[in-house]
Amino acid sequence: MTSAVDDDTPGDGPPPPPPTGARAPATTPPPAGTDGIVVAGLRRAFGTVQALDGVDLRARAGAVTALVGPNGSGKTTLLLVLAGLLVPDEGRVLVAGHDPVADGPGARARTGWMPDAFGTWDSLTAREVLGTFAAAYRLPKAQADARVTDLLATVHLSEFADRPASVLSRGQKQRLGLARALVHDPQVLLLDEPASGLDPRSRVDLRLLLRRLADEGRTVLVSSHVLSELEEMADDAVFLSKGRTVVDSWSADATATTTRTFHLKALAAGPLAAWLATAGVVWRPDGPTVETAPDRPAGVLVDVTDDADAARVLRAAVSAGVDVASYAPVVGRLEQAYLDLEEERR
Repeated sequence: MTSAVDDDTPGDGPPPPPPTGARAPATTPPPAGTDGIVVAGLRRAFGTVQALDGVDLRARAGAVTALVGPNGSGKTTLLLVLAGLLVPDEGRVLVAGHDPVADGPGARARTGWMPDAFGTWDSLTAREVLGTFAAAYRLPKAQADARVTDLLATVHLSEFADRPASVLSRGQKQRLGLARALVHDPQVLLLDEPASGLDPRSRVDLRLLLRRLADEGRTVLVSSHVLSELEEMADDAVFLSKGRTVVDSWSADATATTTRTFHLKALAAGPLAAWLATAGVVWRPDGPTVETAPDRPAGVLVDVTDDADAARVLRAAVSAGVDVASYAPVVGRLEQAYLDLEEERR
C-alpha cells in the first residue's frame, strides 16, 4: 500500500453528519476491559492496492489503544472503516457492539471520529460548528448549548467561541475537531494524528484528556507516528505493516518485565567509575571512549532486565555515593517494541 492511499482522509470539507436515526444514545460506556472495538480478518483494496490484508484487532473499553505502523501501513484506512466511511471487502467489524455497515446509525451514534485533515465550514464560528453537530445528533437545544460551552472550555477555545473557523490556527482547528468528536458523548473515540499541529502545552492537555476519557470507560483508539507521545498515554498497542496486523496484543504492563537500556549521567566521573568497577552491572560508554577528569560529568548506558532491576541499579548507584544527574530509558517501551519488530522483519 502506498502512503497516498493511507493518507486519503476526507479533509476538503466537514465529515458527513450522522444519518437519520443516529441520535446519541443515552447509555453508559461498557464495563472497563470489555471490547469496545472488534476487528477480524479485515480486508479492503483500492484497485490493485491491497490497503488492508487481514487485520485483527481488539480495543478494550477503559483503555487507550495505540495504532502503530509506518506510513502506508493501513492505519488511516482502518480508521475510516471503523468510522463507517469505507465499506470493507471482507471481515468482521464491531464498534461499541454495532456493525458500521449493517447498523450504520447505531455505530456512528456511539463513535466519535477525528480525522487527521480537519474539514469544517469556515464561515461558521467554533460554537456554531459544534452546535450544528449537536443538532445533527438531535441533542435537545438546552443540553446542546451546555455541552458546546463545556467542550469549548475543555479544549481551551472559549475565547475563540464566536470567531469564524477560518481564523483559527491549525492547532486550534485540531482542538475544535476533538471537541466535535466528543459532542455526542460517544463510547468509542477514533483519533487519527490528534496531536498534529498542537503546541507543547496543548499536547499535554490532550494526553490528560484522553487518559480521563479512557478512565471513564470509553474506548480510545489513537493513531500517531510520534511513539513517544503514544507511550505516555497508551495502555495497549496494535502494530500494522503492509495492511496486516503484525502484533495485536502489546501491553504497557506486560513490557515492564522486558530488557531495556537506561542512560545514567553522573555529575562526576570518579565516583561513577569506582562504583561500576564493583557494581556487577552490564554497562558500556555512552559515546566514544575518552579520558574524563574525575570531577567532570560522565555517562554510561546500563542494561536492566525489568523495572525492578532499573530501580535497584539507581538505588545502588546513589548508595555508593554517585551523584546521579539523570537516569532514564534510552527509548520508550513502545518505541523499543516497534524497533524490535522492524528488526525482526528485515
